[in-house]
Amino acid sequence: MLKNLANRIIGSKLGRTRIVPITSKIVFFFIIFLLTSNFITNYINLIFNRTILINEMKELLIKDLKEMHVYCNNQREIYNFNGDLDASKKMLEKKALHEMKKKKSVTLGVTSDGVLHFQASRLPRAESFTDSDALEKIIKNRQAKSDEGYINFIFNNEKYFGVYKYNSQWDLFVIRAEELNEFYEKSRHVFYTVSVIILLITTACSLMGIFVLHHILRFVRQITGSILKMTQSQQLGLIELPGAANDEITFLGMAFNSLSSTISNLVGIFRKFANKDVAAKAYRDKIIRLEGTQKELTCLFSDIKGFTYMTEILGTDIITVLNMHYDKAIREILNRDGIIGSIIGDALLAVFGALDEASENKSLQAILSAYKIQDVAENLRMQMHEKKEEIVKTRGALTEQEKAVYRAVLIEVGVGIDGGTVFYGNIGSDERMTNTVIGDNVNSASRLEGLTRVYKVPVICSEYVKNDIEKNVKKHNIVFTELDIVQVKGKTIGKKIYWPVPENLLSADFSQQIDYFSAGLADYYKGAWKAAAKNFARCNLPLADEFKDRTGNRCPKGWNGIWTMTTK
Repeated sequence: MLKNLANRIIGSKLGRTRIVPITSKIVFFFIIFLLTSNFITNYINLIFNRTILINEMKELLIKDLKEMHVYCNNQREIYNFNGDLDASKKMLEKKALHEMKKKKSVTLGVTSDGVLHFQASRLPRAESFTDSDALEKIIKNRQAKSDEGYINFIFNNEKYFGVYKYNSQWDLFVIRAEELNEFYEKSRHVFYTVSVIILLITTACSLMGIFVLHHILRFVRQITGSILKMTQSQQLGLIELPGAANDEITFLGMAFNSLSSTISNLVGIFRKFANKDVAAKAYRDKIIRLEGTQKELTCLFSDIKGFTYMTEILGTDIITVLNMHYDKAIREILNRDGIIGSIIGDALLAVFGALDEASENKSLQAILSAYKIQDVAENLRMQMHEKKEEIVKTRGALTEQEKAVYRAVLIEVGVGIDGGTVFYGNIGSDERMTNTVIGDNVNSASRLEGLTRVYKVPVICSEYVKNDIEKNVKKHNIVFTELDIVQVKGKTIGKKIYWPVPENLLSADFSQQIDYFSAGLADYYKGAWKAAAKNFARCNLPLADEFKDRTGNRCPKGWNGIWTMTTK
């Protein structure tokens, strides 16, 4: 609770930067300015009041001084009559004390040489008037024919202000004065009291101001809170401001939502042309560089069979058919942590293992995606077949042109999969770049796809893919059927190729046919082609057709079990 309160007052941190709420800033500066204004006003009021008090004090002191001056003259006459100086002094002090109300008020009789003729006060008696500067001033004033005036002096180490008048009967200066601190005590008390009241009122007003600002600026908090969440999640969104007033804050939220929508649309468009990891890196780093790294990836290459015939028959409508196929095929690839390396007409290159967040085995995901691509193609063929049946049911038959179109849209796809160390990154220039994957394994995946036409299977993978799955996935449910050892054109060594078949597609009869093929393949490798031909003849799977043709001839001299391809 305290943490939440602290966050509401001083704000929360975004990284190492604290985001201070605007309400706190406004209230803080409001309090500073309000207190400063009130205290300055109170101080100015104090100064004006002191001026008034000084003027009133002057009048009272002058009144007391006049009375004291008259009384001094009377006492002089009494002294002249009875000669009792001490009695006269005591009467003068008694008279002065009777008129003084404050503890440090004084009435002094000071001779020109600083001797205190009398001292009427409640303070300890002083031996002399020690403020020589003040005494010198009033002496000079008398010499200048000014027998009375105002005086500031030090007495008993205290600052005094008063009035004086020269008394010619006693030949001394009668001074009536008040100690300044004591005189200003009430005004200071008023000042402090008013300051406390100002502080209390300011505090109360600040609390009410916080409440009011908190309410007025509640949508600012919603805006900043939403933006903080977007920053932490690295995902733009819209800010909801239900019930917001028609003011600048609401306009700010609307402007942000408009900007967010525009950026989200641009990011969405960008993501359609860039891979997920590239888009995430661009969003995170705010820049895309020409750079790349070597990674161990699995590459999937798919190609539509008979594409030339399709193009001749369909013309520009081929784009519609391709989009129908790619729309679902690409979704299946992306759903299994794959990324699209390139799309060139009827050919699609996908890469698995490039995403940091991917958790499943890359080669297994590639094989599962390959069969999903086959399902997409099959579903499309079924849709075309249903459409044909509707036309036949309605019109009775298809025209020759329609039959050609029907054959063209029956998409069949071959998929080749290989893996290994490749270059993955951005190439091009700062003006135009593309994300790509480069390596011998990429070319190998393409050639494996081409072999699907030879061996009449939907998917062919390399030994790397087989080993990657069998070593790293405990329960993969994939059966790898060895097809051949092939030396493709441009290579000097032969490599084993496999037909990966999901276990759910296997039946007892299918497994038996695979066993016939495998037995024939073993004899085929040994050079026992007659024995191999018998086993291949027992296999009714299309993949055996190629070997039936080969073993129908004599085994070549120097046979090493590797079939050399003469075309790509």
